[in-house]
Amino acid sequence: MNFNDIDAYLLSKKAATFDYPFDETTRVYRIASKMFALMGDNKKPCSINLKCDPIYSLELRSLYESVKSGYHMNKKHWNTVTMDGDVDDTLLRELIDHSYELIYDKRPRKQKELT
Repeated sequence: MNFNDIDAYLLSKKAATFDYPFDETTRVYRIASKMFALMGDNKKPCSINLKCDPIYSLELRSLYESVKSGYHMNKKHWNTVTMDGDVDDTLLRELIDHSYELIYDKRPRKQKELT
């Protein structure tokens, strides 16, 4: 997947938005105010930071060369996935879904009522 494919997939998620709170090139994807993904729109190779269950994070890092602890993030809860490695498109979508669900399912009741 390339940047445009990943961006479209992230934004296809219900209530997902993005902004640039850190700089002009790092997109932060959110549900309300909670981040579920970060991706640089000018980096080659493309990489993405995704929230992840801590146990699952460790498993992924041990199985895949291109999954590392989250760059500039809490290493326990975030992974950085580089697209030029051994993570295929199907697994990448699953990891995006996992990250999204971690945030979406924990929204406050008021936010759930709005969507």
